[in-house]
Amino acid sequence: MHLHDVWFVLIAVLWTGYFFLEGFDFGIGILTKLLARDRPERRVLINTIGPVWDGNEVWLLTAGGATFAAFPEWYATLFSGFYLPLLIILLCLIVRVVAFEYRSKRSDDRWQTSWEQVIFWSSLLPSVLWGVAFANMVRGVKIDANKEYVGTFWDLLNVYSILGGLVTLTLFTFHGAVFAALKTVGDIRIRARRLAFRLGITAAVLAVLFLGWTQKDNGDGTTLGALIVAVVALVAAVWMIRIGREGWSFVFSGITIAASMAMLFLALFPNVMPSSLNDAWNLTVTNASATPYTLRIMTWCAAIATPVVLIYQGWTYWVFRKRIGTQHIAEAH
Repeated sequence: MHLHDVWFVLIAVLWTGYFFLEGFDFGIGILTKLLARDRPERRVLINTIGPVWDGNEVWLLTAGGATFAAFPEWYATLFSGFYLPLLIILLCLIVRVVAFEYRSKRSDDRWQTSWEQVIFWSSLLPSVLWGVAFANMVRGVKIDANKEYVGTFWDLLNVYSILGGLVTLTLFTFHGAVFAALKTVGDIRIRARRLAFRLGITAAVLAVLFLGWTQKDNGDGTTLGALIVAVVALVAAVWMIRIGREGWSFVFSGITIAASMAMLFLALFPNVMPSSLNDAWNLTVTNASATPYTLRIMTWCAAIATPVVLIYQGWTYWVFRKRIGTQHIAEAH
């Protein structure tokens, strides 16, 4: 296996880690409107991710940086062709950070309600747009002989990509509801389990349609195996939340996300961005990669830094592992 193949796998792992962690993160943000009944319950939900949400975003920075360094042609075409949706995602992530930090700075009801609206919308929009972006990346976009995207924003909105956006939206919200049930106590935990069950059924239907379509157009034996794992894991996650086993449900929902991402990257390989105009113009792991020397340096850096990141992030989750409820929320000033 060549180093550019190794880095394709590593980038797939980084994106998988990002969607696994930021998935329930976005889901909690969406649930502040769908699940919470009042401000104390919204504070409970936000506090479940309070110690970890910023660490989850490190995976996005690492995935983007690794793509830039290992596959500069892929990075350039992706971020120029998908400029508008990625700009919207970036703006959402920026204002979401501000909303988390500023919401509690004043006790004024209008102030806090406004920032809670920002948290909701800045969680919902990226949940949809990431699915749209990855669906288009697998389906193929208008790339010319110069490796440049020559389509428009509207070319990115098609039935397949919109279905992909709905899958990530429902799957992330389900993942977040399971996490909420895992991290809370009392009535909000019971309602989170009920909502998670309904969301899981919806996500399962949409995921089967989307992954089945992907298998039909771009699949082979390996992608079929990933599809089966994703579907079985999602069904198991829904059943586990139904019987009140939140921990196992969270594990299986995470496996669903990992298997789904594996299927998309397997369907993509050896391409990194297929051209819908001419197969000869596809961006591949070979023609889009950096020099072998660059990849060797990156490999050594990753081998040293990655274990450190995993250890401190795992330690953070361990320290803040306890459940919380409205009884743990101090009264507002």
